[in-house]
Amino acid sequence: MKEANIKNSPHSKEYEEFFEKNRIRVNKYLNIVLWFFILAGPAIAIGLKTGIFFDIEYMTCVSISAVVLIMAMGHLILFKFYPRSVITCLFALTALDILIFYITYVEISIQMTWFLVPMLSLLFCNIYIFFYAVGLNYLTMFLAILAVSAHFDAVRTDFNSPIAYFADAMGAYTIETLVMVAAGLIIYKLISEYFGGLFKQYEVIREQEREMKEKMDILSSMAEIYDTVNLIDFKDNTETPLRDAELEKQGIDPNTRVHPLMKLKLNNHVMPDQIDSFNTFTNIKTIRSRLSRRKVISAEFIDAVNGWFRAQFISVASGTDGIPEKIIYTTRNVDEDKRREEHLIRLTMTDEMTRLYNRRCYDEDLGIISQNGMDDDLVLFSIDINGLKRVNDSLGHAAGDELIKGAAECLVLSLMKYGKVYRTGGDEFIGILHTDDPESVRADVREKAAEWHGEYVDKLTLAVGYASHKDHPEAETNELEQMADSDMYSEKGRYYRESGIDRRR
Repeated sequence: MKEANIKNSPHSKEYEEFFEKNRIRVNKYLNIVLWFFILAGPAIAIGLKTGIFFDIEYMTCVSISAVVLIMAMGHLILFKFYPRSVITCLFALTALDILIFYITYVEISIQMTWFLVPMLSLLFCNIYIFFYAVGLNYLTMFLAILAVSAHFDAVRTDFNSPIAYFADAMGAYTIETLVMVAAGLIIYKLISEYFGGLFKQYEVIREQEREMKEKMDILSSMAEIYDTVNLIDFKDNTETPLRDAELEKQGIDPNTRVHPLMKLKLNNHVMPDQIDSFNTFTNIKTIRSRLSRRKVISAEFIDAVNGWFRAQFISVASGTDGIPEKIIYTTRNVDEDKRREEHLIRLTMTDEMTRLYNRRCYDEDLGIISQNGMDDDLVLFSIDINGLKRVNDSLGHAAGDELIKGAAECLVLSLMKYGKVYRTGGDEFIGILHTDDPESVRADVREKAAEWHGEYVDKLTLAVGYASHKDHPEAETNELEQMADSDMYSEKGRYYRESGIDRRR
């Protein structure tokens, strides 16, 4: 893998940090090598003393150790302040080249390869450092061979001049350098591909870890939403609580246990009339077929202690046939939501001014009665306020609104114990009641109206008509409504005649 490809990878920062740390390690060991080379001077002196080396002065040994000491100290200072720096790396390689040059220059017959330094530079895993080491190595080699050419020409008989020796030696070293460069490039490529492969695997692992973390975070977030969360694995027949850390994975046998653990806990709290449907919903023998090709199924039940809760089965892993293999079973208290929902329904079904049921609610209830059939004691009442227009015209709409609210109060007191009362128009009300004595109910409405007194209006009278299913068994609900209206208008007409009021005014 090329270095450019690595640098463009998502984790090039980690890649660079790895090689920065690698430079620190290599610099550390090269510094140890430089300190170790200080012993070269004493070692050569011992060889000189024992007759191993000839034509070398003891001061040369001292100078070798002094030069290495200076270079080791300089590298140590750079390493201390700039351990990651490329400059520190280049200084160490330069120091080694100077040491080899100096040993060659003073004609010590220690065979130290010139190609040691470029090959060591590969440890830094940096192609530019390698090229620097090769270039510097070739330069110091050139200068060292040039400096000792006269000496070797004098002691050898196979060359007729220092130039001939220099040309022969540099030709051989140049060929070896080219071979070394080729080998070094191959080694660098192998190193790059090896570490590139490692970091590619690292990227894959990191990506998998990231995805797994995201999934776990999502799962944890889901677990926080629900009161209880259990994972049911049908591959190994286990059930694992995901919210209760104290509970461990438990084995399940679908042949003998047909419900999840959480169902067993809730069973004693579910309302008695819902037990059968709750048992059917939580049956794990049938849940896989019910969830086939589906993601979620849910149902709502009432907990006698905590109110409404929603139970859900969520498919998280399925086989090729679409049958779930892993399912999450959750429960969540939704009592507040249900109450809010009921409140909204009440608002849509309730008249804003009087808080009685509205026309929409009346139409729905009447439709249900028509579909299911009427009880024998069913009675439809039609009620209207007498003289509302006169009150609005003479006293204002505030007085008229007071009269409407007063009528609603009277109807609640007299009719609500028998059924439901609706405001279906401005001053029009309808009652769907169950009573065997509608006349006494009408009398009660009149009595409550007579007792009412308001701030703007002192008197309230209501025209009340009714029609019962018992008296008209063949009539449909709409026909009963028309009969009740007709009876109400008769009452209204009688009121105006007895009061001497002209309804047209």
